[in-house]
Amino acid sequence: MFYPVPTERSLYVGLMSGTSADGIDAALVDFADPVRPRLVAARTLPWPERLRERLVVLGQADVALALDEVGELDARIAAGFADAVAGLLDHAGVGADQVAAIGSHGQTLRHRPLGRAGDGRDPFTLQLGDPSLLAERSGIAVVADFRRRDAAAGGHGAPLLPALHAALLAHPGQDRAVLNLGGIANLTLLPAGVDAGSPVRGFDTGPANGLMDAWCQRHTGQRFDRGGAFAAAGKVDQALLQRLLAEPFFAQPPPRSTGRDQFNLAWVEARLAGSEAPADVQATLLALTVRTVADALRATQPQTTRLIACGGGVHNPVLMEGLAAALPGCALETTAAHGLDPDCVEAMGFAWLAWRTAHGLAGNLPSVTGARGPRVLGGIYPA
Repeated sequence: MFYPVPTERSLYVGLMSGTSADGIDAALVDFADPVRPRLVAARTLPWPERLRERLVVLGQADVALALDEVGELDARIAAGFADAVAGLLDHAGVGADQVAAIGSHGQTLRHRPLGRAGDGRDPFTLQLGDPSLLAERSGIAVVADFRRRDAAAGGHGAPLLPALHAALLAHPGQDRAVLNLGGIANLTLLPAGVDAGSPVRGFDTGPANGLMDAWCQRHTGQRFDRGGAFAAAGKVDQALLQRLLAEPFFAQPPPRSTGRDQFNLAWVEARLAGSEAPADVQATLLALTVRTVADALRATQPQTTRLIACGGGVHNPVLMEGLAAALPGCALETTAAHGLDPDCVEAMGFAWLAWRTAHGLAGNLPSVTGARGPRVLGGIYPA
């Protein structure tokens, strides 16, 4: 009998390129102990600059895109993923024949989930990065297209990592939350009773690094606000902050998810008075992330005593200090305190989802995404 994934192997690769399109995160994970997977190696491969710039532009709302370019991008992104896998395995000294499968998130081109179908259009989520080409180039089976199966079952297709957060970071005696600070911020709520059957919940809170990175690059030429210095040089514009907070998304109850096609520079510009100093806008965008995360946590799990952060935003001390100040009585730390590299958690998550799919196990949490039930996620593309 033919098995598309050699499940006797315990090594899996996870690939993630988020809404900021700042690079491909690749993680090699050992599932010899599935209860406690071990990170073996991790690397980040930057996108070629012209491709990265195009991906950022195409992630904005209402950008026209020719069908030929969609096909070309699908192949170019897959080639970048294959290069990332090759570099990771070379770094780890591991051969492709030792790896069971690659879990590839893909590069999100559009995310129009169920909760945004009010205009009468069918909801959908679309990630690029041809998995057949990736399997051919790498010589490794690929599991990809995770989000669409959850969406087909009536869910948002996001966020998908709360199940991993629950497996690795829940505590029977403590109400915890996990905060992923990527291009978009999302929360996973882990009540103390998870092991006793209390549901795990999770949802996107709104923009995080995506808006700040884009504004910083436009006004300083730097791809991100290193050390939060640009934001620290400005002052929060309270009037602008209130206009940003008036966005209806922030009042939607979970399940909810969003992306760069909703929160982008055009969205910011439509709310500017026109006289704001660039540094003040940066400070206000940072304050928006702090406020929306804190408000969402207080509204959904106010008894949280420990907030565990991961993602690129943990490297912004101004953002982390703002979150700590906004959530007094809640200890703020990164996943590093729990043995998980904050920069690798998402890539590890897609290795974990690939492992679950290869073993016929559901990867989504209906209590998070709103799907009609648990589903085995993604498709398998044999080597």
